[in-house]
Amino acid sequence: MTSPEPAHTDPLAALRTPDDPACDVYLTGTVFLDIVFTGLDSAPVRGTESWARGMGSSPGGVANMATALARLGLRTSLAAAFGDDHYGEYCWDTLERGEGIDLGYSRTVAGWHSPVTVSMAYEGERTMVSHGHEPPPAETAPKCPPRARAAVASLTPGIAAPWVGEAARKGTRIFADVGWDETGRWDLAALGDLGQCEAFLPNAEEAMRYTGTSCPRAAAHALTDHVPVAVVTLGADGAYAVDGRTGETASVPAIEVAALDPTGAGDVFVAGFVTGTLAGWPLADRLAFAGLTAALSVQEFGGSLSAPGWSEVAAWWRQIQAYEERGAQDPAALERYAFLGPLLPETSRPWPLRRAVPTIGFGGAA
Repeated sequence: MTSPEPAHTDPLAALRTPDDPACDVYLTGTVFLDIVFTGLDSAPVRGTESWARGMGSSPGGVANMATALARLGLRTSLAAAFGDDHYGEYCWDTLERGEGIDLGYSRTVAGWHSPVTVSMAYEGERTMVSHGHEPPPAETAPKCPPRARAAVASLTPGIAAPWVGEAARKGTRIFADVGWDETGRWDLAALGDLGQCEAFLPNAEEAMRYTGTSCPRAAAHALTDHVPVAVVTLGADGAYAVDGRTGETASVPAIEVAALDPTGAGDVFVAGFVTGTLAGWPLADRLAFAGLTAALSVQEFGGSLSAPGWSEVAAWWRQIQAYEERGAQDPAALERYAFLGPLLPETSRPWPLRRAVPTIGFGGAA
C-alpha cells in the first residue's frame, strides 16, 4: 500500500502561521468495520434470502468523519480504540497510511473484537445491524486532547465528555452533532456539552423535538438560544443555518444526484461545514459546500471511503459549467457555487481515492 498523496487544495493555506497547532481537527469515537450491501431491490423479507448486487467494506463509525475531513485537506487527529484482530488492522492501516490521519492518540486493545456494522442500502435509505464489545475504560478518549483549531463531538443525552470542556478551554472550536434520543425526553439541558460548542448540526426531526417546534427553521432559530450557530439538515429540502451572533441566515437546496448509498453522508456534511468555517467562508458558502460534499458522497458506497476529495469537487464544478454552456443549468446554481472557482485544482488528473472493497482478504487491494 502506498502513502496517500497530499490533497490538491489546502483550504487553510492563507491562514496558516508557524504558531498554529499541528492538528486542524481532533475527534474521538468508535471505529467500526462497515460492510455495506447495495443493489437490493427492496428491504430484506423475513424467512427469505436476499442477494445484493454490490458489496463493500471500509472503516466506519467515527472514521467516516475523520476521512471526510482529511480528504478535504484538513490535518486530522483521531483518538480511538482498535481491536488487534484483522478488522482492526485493516481499519488502522486504511486510516493512517491510506488517508494520512494522525492516530498518535489511538491505541490497539489486545483481545478486543472490532465492532462491526452491516448496512443494507435500498430505496434511498439504509438498514443497519451492528455488533460490538465495550472497550476497556482505559481506552477512552484522553482527558487532555491535543491543541487543535476545531474538534467534532457527538453529543449524548445525560453524558458529558470531559475532553470537550478541556478542548474548549484551550481555544478549540467545538462542532457537534447528535443521535436519536433513546430516552424520549428530548431535553436540551441533558446535552451538557452543548454550551461549549460553536455550532450544532442536528437533522430536522432532532431539531424540532429538542426545541418543541413544528418547523425546522423555527427550530434552528430556537437553538441559537443555546449555541452560537445552528445548522439543521432538511434531507431532500437541503439545509438551513442561523448565526445567532449576527442574525445571519442561510438556506441551500439539496443537490440532485443518483444516490447509491447514504451511509456517512451526514458526517461528510459536518466535515464540509467545519472546513468552510475554519477557512472563514460566509455562512451561505459553508452551507452550500457541506451540502455539495454530502451529495457527492452518496454516489459511492461505504461511509468513510465514499467521501469526496477536491478533485471530485472540481470535476463536479466543470460538469456544471458545461451544462450552462448547453443552456441546461439554472444560472442561480452556478452563482451559488462560484466561490469554489479559485479554490479548485486546475489539473484534470483523477483523484486517487480509495473506495470500499468487496473483501479485506487481499493485502494489495485498494
